[in-house]
Amino acid sequence: MSSEAGPEPRTSRDPQERIDTTRPHTARVWNYWLGGRDNYEADRTVGDHIRRLHPGIGEYARADRRFLGHAVSHLTGELGVRQFLDIGTGLPTADNTHEVAQRIAPESRVVYVDNDPIVLVHAQALLTSTRQGRTDYLDCDLRETDAILEQAAATLDFSRPVALILLGVVIFVEDDEESYGIVRRLMDALPSGSHLVLSHTVTSPEMPDVDRAVAYWNRNGTPKLTQRTPERIARYFDGLELLSPGVVSCSRWLPGALLEAEDVAMFGGVGRKR
Repeated sequence: MSSEAGPEPRTSRDPQERIDTTRPHTARVWNYWLGGRDNYEADRTVGDHIRRLHPGIGEYARADRRFLGHAVSHLTGELGVRQFLDIGTGLPTADNTHEVAQRIAPESRVVYVDNDPIVLVHAQALLTSTRQGRTDYLDCDLRETDAILEQAAATLDFSRPVALILLGVVIFVEDDEESYGIVRRLMDALPSGSHLVLSHTVTSPEMPDVDRAVAYWNRNGTPKLTQRTPERIARYFDGLELLSPGVVSCSRWLPGALLEAEDVAMFGGVGRKR
């Protein structure tokens, strides 16, 4: 899960006033599973219950994070990408996109996007950068594609390749066609040589405990999420050149190879725009 949700009324300029600590929230529960401290009793209670329903949920979260590291390292080190648009950022933790990219190429530029007030409060942790590079943060919803692209252009050069990162975020768009359309609009705005890095919660007959955990979350947490089959997840990469090993469990994704690991309920892939 990530922190990106659908549009919400923004009645206050102060993000702290938009935070409800009495209701479990996906960004904080995710942070709890990753061993972070930016969570509350309501988040831990629901997080523990979900872990009883789906004991592998902690590895699910860690596998998604490793997938990000593998993908960003490969794009930066092997493919020469120097620009990243990371939408649905979530709460800062170890090895954020700019940290991974700038370790390899200090001149890398990263724009983070999230509409979650919880993430906004912590956004300063995402704004550190090497002297040669740059990071920025936009308070936008995933569906606000025009606003994202317009504002990101202040930091990113859209005449050069950009890696669009959507980890655990399109799960919050229930309608399939709407979610595919959002990804297409964003990729259409990027030049040849750009990449899509996407991960998504799966539903599978082999993982019934995941379905039970998601159903429990949707009754008790916010925002609600949608699962998709691996085949439906692969559709996000239509028209792109899918990098090996394809759309697979995030625990097994490695550029050009499959890691030996147990499948988790988060699948991901990387595709290149021709």
